[in-house]
Amino acid sequence: MEIAENAALVVVDVQKGFEEEEHWGPRNNPAADDNIAALIDAWQGTGRPVVFVRHDSSKPDSPLRVGCEGNEFKEYVEQRRGKGDGAELLVTKSVNSAFYGAPDLDAWLKGVGVRQIAVAGIQTNMCAETTARMGGNLGYEVFFALDATYTFDGVGPWGWTLGAEELARATAVTLHGGGFARVVRTEELVRATGAVAA
Repeated sequence: MEIAENAALVVVDVQKGFEEEEHWGPRNNPAADDNIAALIDAWQGTGRPVVFVRHDSSKPDSPLRVGCEGNEFKEYVEQRRGKGDGAELLVTKSVNSAFYGAPDLDAWLKGVGVRQIAVAGIQTNMCAETTARMGGNLGYEVFFALDATYTFDGVGPWGWTLGAEELARATAVTLHGGGFARVVRTEELVRATGAVAA
């Protein structure tokens, strides 16, 4: 795997509101936050661009709604913002895809010549997957760091339910099988950036 010198890391919705288990239910992948932090460190340490995406929910009962503490980035993300030598962008959105936010992510990436993106964040099968799919549709080479994402148990039509781990696997199969993204592990991406592991 080769990671371009200007490949961008897109960190999706790593916000305090996702800690509210009573709202979201059980989650998978407890190692996700450490892996997201490792990716940010690798990107910043090698001068690559990082995009921080925040979901500003318009739903009055959402833990991610504007004006409440849950809308804020988790501490480990907030502490890393502004620390890298590479370009940095904050995108805010109210839908699933980071490409439908402000400022225009696609325009910014193209403006700085980025053709490769790595996606990490929350939720695996929602905003992270949607961002990766759209990135693939827009012609970017997309790496999806599955173990740097997490999600929650889900309920669908007809009373169907899927556990968080099942949903994460479904995302991996869909992205990989559909040609939207290359599904990888954090360790592979960190190694490919040339960052020195702590």
